[in-house]
Amino acid sequence: MESCLITGGAGFIGSHLAQKLLEEGFNVYSIDNLSTGNISNIDSLRESYPKKFTHVTATIEKEESLVAELIDRSDIIFHLAAAVGVKLVVDEPTKTLETNTLGTEIILKHASKKGKRVILASTSEVYGKNGFKGPLKESYDSVIGPTNKSRWGYAVSKLYDEHLALAYFKEKSLPVTIVRFFNITGPKQVGRYGMVLPRFIQSALTNSKLEVYGDGKQKRCFCYVEDAIEALIKIIHLKESIGEIYNIGNPEEISIAELAEKVKKSVGSSSEIVYIPYSIAYGEGFEDMDRRVPDITKINNLMGWSSKTPLDAIIKSTTEWLKESLNLTKLSTPKIIGSR
Repeated sequence: MESCLITGGAGFIGSHLAQKLLEEGFNVYSIDNLSTGNISNIDSLRESYPKKFTHVTATIEKEESLVAELIDRSDIIFHLAAAVGVKLVVDEPTKTLETNTLGTEIILKHASKKGKRVILASTSEVYGKNGFKGPLKESYDSVIGPTNKSRWGYAVSKLYDEHLALAYFKEKSLPVTIVRFFNITGPKQVGRYGMVLPRFIQSALTNSKLEVYGDGKQKRCFCYVEDAIEALIKIIHLKESIGEIYNIGNPEEISIAELAEKVKKSVGSSSEIVYIPYSIAYGEGFEDMDRRVPDITKINNLMGWSSKTPLDAIIKSTTEWLKESLNLTKLSTPKIIGSR
């Protein structure tokens, strides 16, 4: 049976991917420095699959020889490790740039030496300000803001990763596929670094103020993590995907203001919805996009994939996980039930 290496294996997406790969019989190696991942995400995997799952707590950039050894042992590498979340990107731009670029350089260099199959996780952020004309195709231009806006450093670092991966494909025939995630969400995701859905749900569960950043008119799409994992596993053996880029997301869009109302109603919360200027949430000069919607035609044509889980079901599943995670068996009695 094939072995897989997941960088960022204790993270939100990585831990779900590890679970599914193990269920399908793969041997799984995980590496994560736990800067944004959580060892509790994989505790059950270590207990249930002691001979098939191996986790190493280490930083890719500081443990290159270890990474090289793990790559040698693996047939497939899922490179998910990255700085994540708008809050982290704005507050720690140096860490963001170094984590996203240096780690990818190491992974691609050693994977190329042995011709290992690589799935490189990228992001919808690479489209930058592009998005006004509708759903984003993989062939669309990247429209990046000025360098004095730290938010764009993340997009540039992931664009660099993509360029480097495709350079390895073209020059050294590295079998790499790039996937661009659009707001993947679900159980195990936390709002610590600004992820909007778990942040909203946690506030609603505790009847705290539900903070919408900006005017709330910006539109986003949310894809359930298990749907995204299905796409990742299907793509690994499709030779026609090598050297290609694919969007993974749910094209159904909703405004952030509407999302806040939907979460409040779903949870049955008395939370007050308040609007926080970007300048207060992220600092002066922060830029955001009004719309970011994926076109998933390309991946659908490749393997018939589409996101199947509706937003209401995503909210319910994430709510149940957060209740357990926060040890909340029930809400305090809400003053208002339903939408405002």
